[in-house]
Amino acid sequence: MDPAAEIIVIKFGSGILTTPDGTALDHNRIQSLVTAVATVYDSGKQPIIVSSGAAASGMMEFGFTERPSDLSTLQACCAVGQTCLMQAYSGMLKEFNLNVAQLLLANEDFSTPERRNNVLNTIKELIQLGGVVPIINENDSVAVEELKFGDNDTLSAQLSCLVEASLLILLTSVNGLKDEHGNIISEVHDIDDVTCHVKPETGKFSVGGMTTKLKSARVATTAGIPAIIANGDNPEQISQLINGSGTGTRFLPQKQP
Repeated sequence: MDPAAEIIVIKFGSGILTTPDGTALDHNRIQSLVTAVATVYDSGKQPIIVSSGAAASGMMEFGFTERPSDLSTLQACCAVGQTCLMQAYSGMLKEFNLNVAQLLLANEDFSTPERRNNVLNTIKELIQLGGVVPIINENDSVAVEELKFGDNDTLSAQLSCLVEASLLILLTSVNGLKDEHGNIISEVHDIDDVTCHVKPETGKFSVGGMTTKLKSARVATTAGIPAIIANGDNPEQISQLINGSGTGTRFLPQKQP
C-alpha cells in the first residue's frame, strides 16, 4: 500500500455486529462489512476499522442478556469478547489476503505528544508494510473511564485527526440523522443547526448514541475531515459513501485541512 494513500476511518457500532436479539455476533453481517472494507483497500485507499462489539461479544459468551452493571464483570466480558471479535475479523480478512493488526487504545494514548506519536508511528509502519487493515478498539479490559463514559465514536474521531484521514464513516443501525418529520438530513454545514434533532438514546449493548456521534463529527469536521453517519445494515454502500453518494448524513468540514 502506498504510504500516501488516503486513509478512511470506518467505525462499526455494536448494533451492526450482533444479531437482532443480541445473542451472538452476526457473522454474515461481519463478512459483508469485511468484504466492503477489502473493496476499499483494493481501490487504493487505506481503511482503518474502529470496532465496537467486544463487550457485547463477551457478554454473549458468558450468557448475559444485558450489560453488567459492575465494572469488573464488564471488563472481563471485554477481555473474552475482544478475542472472539478479532478471530472473526482475522479469518475473514485472510480470504482477501489481508492481515489484521489489533491496536487497543485508551484516552491516555492521545493525551501527550509522545504517546500520540507512538500510536501514529505504529499505524504508519503498518501502512508502509502493506496488506494490513488496522482494527482499533478501546482498551476496555483495563480502562475505567472509557467503559463508564466513553465510546468508540469519540475514539474514531480522535484517530481520524491523528492520522489525517480523508473521511470518517460512523456506521450505526440507523440511516442517519433525521429531522422532525422523520426525513434523513443528507448534508450538514453547521452541526449547531441540527443538534435539536438528536435524541439521547443508546442500544442495549452499546454506549454511544446519536449525541456522541454528533460530537465526534464536530471533532472531525473542525479538523477539516468530513464525516458521515450511515446505516451498517448496508455495508455494500461504503464505497458509495466514500465516492460522495450513498444514504446517510454527511457533515462537511469546517476548514480546509
